Amino acid sequence: MRPMVSISIVSHAQGGMVDALLTDLNQFFEFEYFEVLLVVNVPEELPFKSSDFPFTLKIIENSASKGFSENHNNAFSMSLGEYFCVMNPDIRLTSNPFTPLMLLLKDTSIGLAAPLVISPTGIIEDSARSFPTPLTILCKVFGGCRKSSYVIQEAPIFPDWVGGMFMLFPREVYEVLGGFDDHYFLYYEDVDICARLSLTGRRVVLSPNAVVVHHAQRSSRRRLIFAGWHLRSMLRFFLSAVCWRVQLRALFRKISSKLSLNFSQGGR
Repeated sequence: MRPMVSISIVSHAQGGMVDALLTDLNQFFEFEYFEVLLVVNVPEELPFKSSDFPFTLKIIENSASKGFSENHNNAFSMSLGEYFCVMNPDIRLTSNPFTPLMLLLKDTSIGLAAPLVISPTGIIEDSARSFPTPLTILCKVFGGCRKSSYVIQEAPIFPDWVGGMFMLFPREVYEVLGGFDDHYFLYYEDVDICARLSLTGRRVVLSPNAVVVHHAQRSSRRRLIFAGWHLRSMLRFFLSAVCWRVQLRALFRKISSKLSLNFSQGGR
């Protein structure tokens, strides 16, 4: 029987977190409903075996460490589900987020669905944002532009991009996109795939009816190598044709909207 959802998780010596997440999945879903593809990116002794769970758990052990994009793309190539879910090991589930997300994905104009992400204390995380520009990055460097791009209420919202800690794609959409861009080792791969998705005419949606808890470690922010990867990925995105096509399209729409408004006001 083909699973409905294939869940891709990459562990960086995070076996304990993965164990907790797998326990959540086992608690909330029928095992025929999904499969899990766990990529062990660095050598570690897992506190569980694939046979410990009633659902299909495929453990993929890398001989050498790979980046976020390549790991999830490799997992996708081994997956069978009608939907492909990218999920961080530090996500915890208190309810089923898939049903409301798959309901939204019945609209073929939507190519990616994401849940509302909250912290363990219940604070809404800034996981839905407008596409970054060099100006907005500079603004943040100097302490500005800290306000959330979107207001979360009860209705679904359609942001430019969502964070890669939880992304749900219809299988055919992920295939059309070619998955994540392997040139992004870490950071901005989520921005890039959402930008490429938008260029196909499809939208990103965030549903407040689907909620997950993010136990973010933030340890990468304190290590220089991660800062280097972040800067490299940011520059790659800003210098890419994808970025400029998205920005030019947004500018064209803004100008067109303003001209239409001026025309309608002048015709009164």
